[in-house]
Amino acid sequence: MALTALVRFSSAQTTKTGVLVVGNGNNAIGAGIQSAVSGVKTIILLPSDGFELSPLSKNLNSGIAAEFLKRLRSSKGIKDSLVIPEFNNAEANAVLKIWTDSLKNLSLIKGTGWIKLKRSGSGWNMELKDGRKLKAEVLVNADGSGKIDKELNLQKTENLWQTFNYGDNLYRTSIAAGYFNKGNAANVLSLYGFLNHLQENLIAMDPAAESLAAGQAGGATAAYASFFKRKTSESNLKAIQGELIGYKLDLVPFADVSIADSNRKAIQFAGLTGLLKAELSGGKAYFHPDLPVGTEEIKETIKSYFYKAQIWFDDYKDPKMTISSTLSLVSKVGNKSSKTTEEELRKRWKINYHFNSGFELSRQISRREFAVLMNDYLNLFNVNIDKTGRVIR
Repeated sequence: MALTALVRFSSAQTTKTGVLVVGNGNNAIGAGIQSAVSGVKTIILLPSDGFELSPLSKNLNSGIAAEFLKRLRSSKGIKDSLVIPEFNNAEANAVLKIWTDSLKNLSLIKGTGWIKLKRSGSGWNMELKDGRKLKAEVLVNADGSGKIDKELNLQKTENLWQTFNYGDNLYRTSIAAGYFNKGNAANVLSLYGFLNHLQENLIAMDPAAESLAAGQAGGATAAYASFFKRKTSESNLKAIQGELIGYKLDLVPFADVSIADSNRKAIQFAGLTGLLKAELSGGKAYFHPDLPVGTEEIKETIKSYFYKAQIWFDDYKDPKMTISSTLSLVSKVGNKSSKTTEEELRKRWKINYHFNSGFELSRQISRREFAVLMNDYLNLFNVNIDKTGRVIR
């Protein structure tokens, strides 16, 4: 893999890039790295000579934040994967330099500001103080100075993070989770908080909430627009959510599900759909993967996603969901043979799903098991929703 060097061009050149990130804090780092690993040519313009990373200790760290901490522990010789080490800027920059140098789609421009920013079609032209010029398809404003907002006559972006709750369905539009805010780690960030109907292809970060998770979400959103040659208003929520979960970013802030959990992806999808709701307590959200599933807690959500489920639940009166009844449900709704599905499950139970429990048809199914089976056989996540999180059928 080619190493990424500090960008150096003559003043006469215009450098083209898919995504341009302006800033040097957590928002900028997360956005730049995610955009690059999502396959888009990316430049981070740092006004200083290095990054200024904010503390991570109180967050529910996943995705790029978890990877950074892993690399930091390695650099410090710490083997305990649960330790969140303290770090200074020099230590953080040493880790980030090795990491960013390894990303072929990422370039850094350090120690210079910009003097002009204007539209160029659906994208952006920027002139730097040293005379260099940049042309980008999507701009990520992760600069806390407010200069870009002033230049474009925009209101400052703020309060993107919202408390995770079930009062409405907006949690289904989440593209990041777990930022510690106002004494609470059970927070989510909706895709639609980023999007400005007045400015296409501009991703605006909240300067008061520097977060690798928010940056990662912004980077994926910017990369989607650039990669698929779309406007940001045409962002595909499901595609962006799937990309971020694929890069191990939590979109639902389950405090009791590790990113190392082999069933984590299915549990995240179950959380996003509202299939299995969390217990909200003490500023955290708990999934309780080993608790049993009751019929009432999942019935209405599944019925809202699938017409055929309404018929099945009309006939099923048991207050407990067993492995047998879950098998019957997924077979009915998914138009599958019950016998064939049972044979598949017996084979997959330990080998594919890594369940520690036995496959006993009469046993009440756990939340972990139910999430995995529903994801594998019905995949509620792929059902479309609107901007309010309402299911579209």
